[in-house]
Amino acid sequence: MIELAIIWSVLLAQSMLALAMAFALYRIARGPRAQDRILGLDTLYVNAMLLLLSFGIRTANTVYFETALIIAVIGFASSIALAKFLMRGEVIE
Repeated sequence: MIELAIIWSVLLAQSMLALAMAFALYRIARGPRAQDRILGLDTLYVNAMLLLLSFGIRTANTVYFETALIIAVIGFASSIALAKFLMRGEVIE
């Protein structure tokens, strides 16, 4: 009974994360300003990371957890670089 509840809750979480990724893609495509597009990109990488974590929970495979960690680090670095580019117009000083 508990295993069935966990399976259904992970499936529900994955479908909600996929929906959130679709909304983030819409914000990236239709964002009126560059700040909105960057915010959509941040949301997209966080949702992708969480979706990979839920796949890892569902399949009990550690590759998904390592990939989610790599996405988190690259996404954080790209967010800092894009924010710095928007503020100053250059990334490297």
